[in-house]
Amino acid sequence: MSNKTLMRPEDLVSKSGLFAGMSAVMAIASMIMILGFVAFTIMDVDYSGEVFSAGKDFIIVTMDWFYVLVVNLVLFFVFWLMLSRFGDVKLGKVDEEPDFSTFSWICMLFSAGLGSGLIYWGVAEPIYHIQDNPFLARSGVEAGSVEAAATAIRVTIFHWGLHGWALYVLVGLSLAYFSYRKGLPLTLRSALYPVLKDKVYGPWGHLIDLLGVFGTIFGLATSLGLGISPIAAGMEKLGWMENTQTNQLILIAVITAMGTASAVSGVGKGVRILSEINVWASLGLLVLFLVLGPTAFILGMTITGAGDYLWNVIPMGFWIDGDPERQWQSWWTIFYWGWWIAWCPFVGLFIARVSKGRTIRQFCLCVLLVPVSVVVLWMGIFGSAAIGVDFFNNGGVIDAVNADYASGVFQTIAGFGYESLITPITILVTVLLVSWFVTSSDSGTLVMCTMLSMGDENPPIKFRLFWGITSGVVAGVLLLAGGLTALQTASIVAGLPIAVMLLFMGYGMVKTLHEDFPVPKVEDKRELEFLNR
Repeated sequence: MSNKTLMRPEDLVSKSGLFAGMSAVMAIASMIMILGFVAFTIMDVDYSGEVFSAGKDFIIVTMDWFYVLVVNLVLFFVFWLMLSRFGDVKLGKVDEEPDFSTFSWICMLFSAGLGSGLIYWGVAEPIYHIQDNPFLARSGVEAGSVEAAATAIRVTIFHWGLHGWALYVLVGLSLAYFSYRKGLPLTLRSALYPVLKDKVYGPWGHLIDLLGVFGTIFGLATSLGLGISPIAAGMEKLGWMENTQTNQLILIAVITAMGTASAVSGVGKGVRILSEINVWASLGLLVLFLVLGPTAFILGMTITGAGDYLWNVIPMGFWIDGDPERQWQSWWTIFYWGWWIAWCPFVGLFIARVSKGRTIRQFCLCVLLVPVSVVVLWMGIFGSAAIGVDFFNNGGVIDAVNADYASGVFQTIAGFGYESLITPITILVTVLLVSWFVTSSDSGTLVMCTMLSMGDENPPIKFRLFWGITSGVVAGVLLLAGGLTALQTASIVAGLPIAVMLLFMGYGMVKTLHEDFPVPKVEDKRELEFLNR
């Protein structure tokens, strides 16, 4: 196809009618894709689960080496870029300043990239790993021991640390550079412009953006649907409501309404304000866990686990379990890499949206190292508090997590031994879970609308309403039909083509940066002096 027949970005956006301000082709294709996948999933949940699981099993068993390779290549690329001569290049015009303060910016990074998962997995994952993980046997450490606790903290940090955030850095940096520096639309397709050129405005570009929409709406829907359980569990402990499916649906509706309202208000208001509130409240919760738990033990385990992680992050990153009978790496590490990759389009685009005016070095430093530093503290304090409560207070946290992973954080609170504080801390945790889900919902809605409007940073309000409500409806329908786990598995499968795209994004960034900022020619002064004699 010749370049003359290819459409330009502005040609893809409808100027009038129902889809005014949106790409009609992308909007209709997205709705058909969503309806098709939801219908296929709920018509026969068992069969769809088998189909998606077969795809996931193929990826995590056969393609585990590829996921390991991709995440490590991306991590090394980000560090190279951070230290390279391109570090001072702005993500925008030379004289453009950032839209948000550094604190607001960092808060919004957390709202999209981490959120509620830290609260219940901060307790549950270390508790799982202290009971069993392959690094215990390799080190000759007994499960359930103090040494095993440090290993559990290290493994948990590994799954939430540098490798995952490096993926977000690559996608966010590529989108910010090509949008704010090169003037391309703020959509996933723009990150592959160096490879596809003007073909990004045709079918290939549509397919790339559809993958982004798929990962965003189903990632949000499955996370909300599966994450509603700990919220309902917290409210049941408080005596506010029973943890029934009907009440879970009501909670999904409330969170969806709040998230949609925040998305309608825009990034500069609802998203920013909620993100800042969440960060301050989360820091308060972190301090409570540190002070109320066995403080000396928590500090010791946090420091040990952090040092252990930094010492072992490279060998752990490249480790592939050669035992085909042992499935721990598939269940944990490869699943995590697939989930991080599947969320790349959503989180990367949102981070790009709020990062105009930053330099490449500042972007890499803040998006990679600041969240990972918080992860180290959070997983160290939460995980050590839960383990310490079990060790010293017979808190029953291990039994609670084994029965229901979401109940671990509430069992830990009860295990602190301060009866008068159980209710207020449980309220704080429950409110935080709701609030983090709201910020994930509003940022996800804005990302979808931005992609479907071909990069409009302030898409029409009617579409923010529609797509915000749609994500909640999808979560509710899947919860009713029991198809959340199946569709979560499908999201992991969709991560495979995105992993391939990441490699092309890295290539495109290197190619474009060298073209835009070639190495200056250094003249040999001695040769010039000789010629001028």
